[in-house]
Amino acid sequence: MTQAPASSSRTPRTSRSDVRRHDREILALAVPAFGALVAEPLFLMVDSAVIGHLGTAQLAGFGVAAALLSTAVNVFVFLAYATTAAVARRIGAGDPAGAIRQGMDGIWLALLLGALVVAVAIPAAPALADLFGASETAAPHATTYLRISTLGIPAMLVVLAATGVLRGLQNTRTPLYVAVGGFAANAALNATLVYVAGLGIAGSAWGTVIAQNAMAGVYLLVVVRGARRHGASLRPDAAGIRACAHAGTPLLIRTLSLRAVMLIATAVAARLGDTDIAAHQIVLGLWSLLAFALDAIAIAGQAIIGRYLGASDAEGARAACRRMVLWGVVCGVVLGLLVIVSRPLFIPLFTTDPAVRDALLPALLVAAVTQPISGVVMVLDGVLMGAGDGTYLAGAMLITLAVFAPVALLVPPLGGGLTALWWTMTLMMVARLVTLWLRARSGRWIVTGAVRT
Repeated sequence: MTQAPASSSRTPRTSRSDVRRHDREILALAVPAFGALVAEPLFLMVDSAVIGHLGTAQLAGFGVAAALLSTAVNVFVFLAYATTAAVARRIGAGDPAGAIRQGMDGIWLALLLGALVVAVAIPAAPALADLFGASETAAPHATTYLRISTLGIPAMLVVLAATGVLRGLQNTRTPLYVAVGGFAANAALNATLVYVAGLGIAGSAWGTVIAQNAMAGVYLLVVVRGARRHGASLRPDAAGIRACAHAGTPLLIRTLSLRAVMLIATAVAARLGDTDIAAHQIVLGLWSLLAFALDAIAIAGQAIIGRYLGASDAEGARAACRRMVLWGVVCGVVLGLLVIVSRPLFIPLFTTDPAVRDALLPALLVAAVTQPISGVVMVLDGVLMGAGDGTYLAGAMLITLAVFAPVALLVPPLGGGLTALWWTMTLMMVARLVTLWLRARSGRWIVTGAVRT
């Protein structure tokens, strides 16, 4: 590997042709990635819409269970992020067989981690629902949804790892097709099992589990075919799996810190009452959808930055970073305005309870106006991930958690409501922006070569 010279002030002139080339690269990867990325929050939003019409207690229980399930899966998002960066570097260095071999190590690790999570989460479901503030009326629904949906976690982790392989190969179209099929299947299964079969909240959970396993099966078929085409081994390799786990550890710390922020926010909202936790779940679902939409540019960043650094093109990486930041700002502004303008159309889809609607609206507006900040944060996060700069990302997120947690926990004792809680979420995003911007300007993330060590 080679450490490129750090430079915070150097901004070389970029030709129009280079700008157009970067735009084409970003669009070619980001547009399909957007469709795939929004699949997860769309899964949860479909479940929210279906369960919301069963009653406020059911929606409140789902809110707690969904936060726990998202944590159980997203703490392992390094399976996608670290794999994308590693595979893209190998592709940039001209080693497709080595790239896919690293991806297979990630898939085996995903299966092992998924089995471990299932073994722990199913018996612990009632205690977890209670720990995170589910009320007496909401707790049974949270436990039911959590126990059933946990069975889909191994499939979800395989989807993460396999998606990372394809992104690293500069292929975001296949994840888009799989995501669209999975979303359609999930929506149909939810409606059928909840309303036609009369299974209630359990039917929603089973529909999601079936759709997730079908998606994992399709991903495995695609990756296995690619491995055979390039002569990459499909067998588990203990050393490779350990190396994959080691490379993902800093991103695991980063993600655990981010999930701690989400869980603290959910726990605070739950203690504000069933109305506030129900409204919070709707805002959080939409906020996650917007975050994943912005993260489409970050996914392009991971793949593009990794490829440039693998090919030892430091200046190409710098120029791509600058262009993607601009994209993040513009997309954040557009998404924020879209939420504000369209709020009368989508709020009735999630609840008919006037109290929930009243709590929802101001918090939603706070989330909307912070989208330009979110756009830059998502892009810089993706750039540093693509560079393999996980250690810095871990430290930066720990700092953010330390800023957010005490302020959020003061919301109930100081008499604040859901809107105050969402202003603390804005504080969290500002802290992330500062730490990531400082690193991007330093240039210390630019390390070239097929492998970053």
